[in-house]
Amino acid sequence: MHIEIQRKSETSLSKQIFQSIVDHIRSGLLPQGSQLPSVRELSKELEVSFVTVVKAYKELEKENLVTSIQGKGTFVNIEESDIRKTEKDEPAFDWQLSLQDYVPRAQFSRFHHVPGEIQLSSSMIDPGLLPNRYLEQEIHKMLSENPRILSQYSEIQGDYKLRVAMSQYLKQFEVSTTPDNLLITNGSQQGLDLVARTFIGPGDVVVMESPTYPGAIDIFRGRGATILTVPIDKEGMKVDILQNLCDKYKPKIIYTIPTFHNPTGTVMSHKRRRQLLEIAKSIQCIIVEDDPWCEIYFDKKPPTPIKSMDYYGHVIYLKGLSKTLAPSCRIGILSASGSIFNRLLAAKSNADLGSPLLTQKSLLPFVTSKKMIEHMKKLRTALKVRRDLVLDLLSHYAPEGISWILPIGGLNIWLSLPTWVDTNQLLIEAKKNNITFLPGSACYPVVQENHHMRLSFSYMNEQQLQQGIRTLCNILNSEIPSKKNNNNTPYF
Repeated sequence: MHIEIQRKSETSLSKQIFQSIVDHIRSGLLPQGSQLPSVRELSKELEVSFVTVVKAYKELEKENLVTSIQGKGTFVNIEESDIRKTEKDEPAFDWQLSLQDYVPRAQFSRFHHVPGEIQLSSSMIDPGLLPNRYLEQEIHKMLSENPRILSQYSEIQGDYKLRVAMSQYLKQFEVSTTPDNLLITNGSQQGLDLVARTFIGPGDVVVMESPTYPGAIDIFRGRGATILTVPIDKEGMKVDILQNLCDKYKPKIIYTIPTFHNPTGTVMSHKRRRQLLEIAKSIQCIIVEDDPWCEIYFDKKPPTPIKSMDYYGHVIYLKGLSKTLAPSCRIGILSASGSIFNRLLAAKSNADLGSPLLTQKSLLPFVTSKKMIEHMKKLRTALKVRRDLVLDLLSHYAPEGISWILPIGGLNIWLSLPTWVDTNQLLIEAKKNNITFLPGSACYPVVQENHHMRLSFSYMNEQQLQQGIRTLCNILNSEIPSKKNNNNTPYF
C-alpha cells in the first residue's frame, strides 16, 4: 500500500494517512478482510510519529471502515453481504499484498460500468439512442471496399482524414485548430493520462474543482501530484479563491470541466472563463479543459470553450466522442499547440503507438455527414425527457432535506442530502435493490463530503427510471426521518 505524504500540505499528516487508506478501501485496492500495517510499521515507513498513525487508525474505526483486534492487528471491515465462503481449493493470494504498488486510488473504475438492474451510477447513454445501425452499415461497407484496413496501423497522431473532419467539427464551438494540432486518443480518459504523465510528477501542484470528475482525481493522484481544490457555485469555479491559491502555490495545471460540469451539471460563465484564462497566462500554467458533452444542452447553447479564447497555447482541450456516438470505439480528441503538443504526441507514441485505425475509420463517415447534426438533436430531445422525468419523480417522492441542481445539459443530477447522511452506506442498501449510483465522496480530491450523490439519467429507459427513482426515494425516506417533499431549495 503506497501512501503519499505531502509535508508542505495544509492538511494534517494524520488526515492524509486516513484519506489515503479510505481511498484504497473504496477503490478495492485494499480488499475487505485484509490487514493494515501495524502502527509501528507504518509510522517507521512514513517517518511520522506513532501518535499520528494512531490518530488516523482511530478515525478509520470511527468511520466503521476497519476493526482493531487486540493482539492481532487492524483489518478492513467485511460487509455481511460480501463475506465469501472459503473453498478448500481456492488459491491463496494473500502474499500479493506484500508487493508495493503506486496506485493511490481507482474509485472511478468501480462505478464506470457495474452490475445492477438499474444503473444510475455511470454517465453513459442508452445504446438504444445511439446510431448503431448506421455505424454497422458503414463498417461493413468500409471493410468490403478496403479489407486491408484490418492489417494497417494508424498514424500515431491519428488518421489524417478524421483529424481534418474534427478540426471542422470543432469550428462550431469556435475552437480554431488545424489537423496538425489535433491528437486522436483512446477516449478523453487517455488524453488526461497523457497530460498527467507528460507534465506532472511527485509534488507538482494541480488545482481542481471540488467536487470534480473521479477519473481525473485518480490519474493526477497516481502521478503523486499535490492537489489543491477550489469550490464551485452556480457560475462554476470561484476564481477569487483560485487567484489566491495561484498566487501562493503557482500550480502547473488547472483542471476544469466548465460546460455541464461533472458531477454537478453547472456551467461556468463566459466572464469566469476569461478570468480563468487570464490567471493561467499570468502564472504561465496549463489549463486542461475537459469537454465531454457540450452538445447535450436542453435550452440554449452554453458559452464557447475556454480554448476558443486561447491565443498563446495555455489550454489543452479534451473532447470525447465515445459517449455520444459509439462507446466501443473509444475515440477522443486532444487539441493543443506549440511544444506542449509535441510533448503530448511523444507521450502518445510511448503509450500505444497510435489508436486503432478501424475505429477511427468507422466514425469518419458519420462525423462528416448531416446525420451527426440530426443525431445530436434527437439525443438532446430524448435526454431532456428523461431528465424531466427524474426531476418530477424526485419532487414527488424524495424526503425533505434533499436538494438538487437543475442541470441544463449533460447526463447527471447532483443531489445533496443532510450532512449526517453517508451516501456510501445508502449505496449498500440501494445495491440490495439492484440499484447503483455514484456516491459523492468519490468526486472530492482532498476533503471528502459524504452527503452527496450523482444520479445519471441517460443510460436507463423511462420505465427503468420510474422504478429506480421511486425505489431510491423509498430508501431515502426510510433513512431520513423527515418525509414529504414539496420545497426543494437549490444547491447553490
